[in-house]
Amino acid sequence: MSSSRFDSSKQLTTSSLVIGYALCSSLLAVINKLAITYFNYPGLLTALQYLTCTVAVWLLGKSGLINHDPFTWDTAKKFLPAAIVFYLAIFTNTNLLRHANVDTFIVFRSLTPLLVAIADTVFRSQPLPSRLTFLSLFVILAGAVGYVATDSSFTLTAYSWALAYLVTITTEMVYIKHMVSSIKLNIWGLVLYNNLLSLMIAPIFWFLTGEYTDVFAALGENRGNLFEPYAFSAVAASCVFGFLISYFGFAARNAISATAFTVTGVVNKFLTVVINVLIWDKHATPVGLVCLLFTICGGVGYQQSVKLDKPTEKVSEKDSEKGEEDEELSPLNPGKLASVV
Repeated sequence: MSSSRFDSSKQLTTSSLVIGYALCSSLLAVINKLAITYFNYPGLLTALQYLTCTVAVWLLGKSGLINHDPFTWDTAKKFLPAAIVFYLAIFTNTNLLRHANVDTFIVFRSLTPLLVAIADTVFRSQPLPSRLTFLSLFVILAGAVGYVATDSSFTLTAYSWALAYLVTITTEMVYIKHMVSSIKLNIWGLVLYNNLLSLMIAPIFWFLTGEYTDVFAALGENRGNLFEPYAFSAVAASCVFGFLISYFGFAARNAISATAFTVTGVVNKFLTVVINVLIWDKHATPVGLVCLLFTICGGVGYQQSVKLDKPTEKVSEKDSEKGEEDEELSPLNPGKLASVV
């Protein structure tokens, strides 16, 4: 009975984390598009998001509302490669949104589950997904590609940033999952290290891209006022949701597999599509809606496939209690997503 209550509580917690991540991820894509439209400085925008997250965690820790691991240079050195990969993923993501619409972002984001599933197997020794799982991932991909093909056109610049984003986000999904599994930090500690180190990296790219000259020129023209009212609101919202997704993102990564986490990110883009249609007045064609239905079916198929793949081993209560602590930061089976997608 106690084991059943523990499983139900754990399932509810995992479901809450995934739902929180899905909502934040869906809204943040559109909010970032709005922010980069009214505030066309991607490097500065991401730096403001990292600064908000870092200061928020520090203040919440000082007030005693949360508990995070202390910052040490030894741990920072171990975490630095993951922070660099994370920064590159956000950097390419922001520039993709700068040069393309949200639909283009969604289709390339949809390519990642299949690549992550392969990378998970090759680099992290995870079980090879079944044929049904791979078929479901391909259906998700085909549906997303079909939707965008009926509603959007691509440019060479957009494709270049999209390809860079695809490579970095796939690497980030697998590598940060590995870091979450190997570095003994709590969730808020991961949020602090990831954002603080990314904030330290930001000035390098700010100067390499030459964006600082545009910012200084804008400051001179506007007499030191860089934010218009719409820009301020969009940037402020992106910083708030950036902070929320930092927590829910790490918490969800810790609760489910890298592939499951990626599929969740793709499926929740349906809400992004709805918001995008309402804000930018871009309506999907009937063929596009059919493609969206295919993508939903792919998500459901993936859910059912991992249920079938999940081993039905009986574990004694003693062994279960012994493994609870280790399980918190261990690479988890893709079947964990079955009850939460």
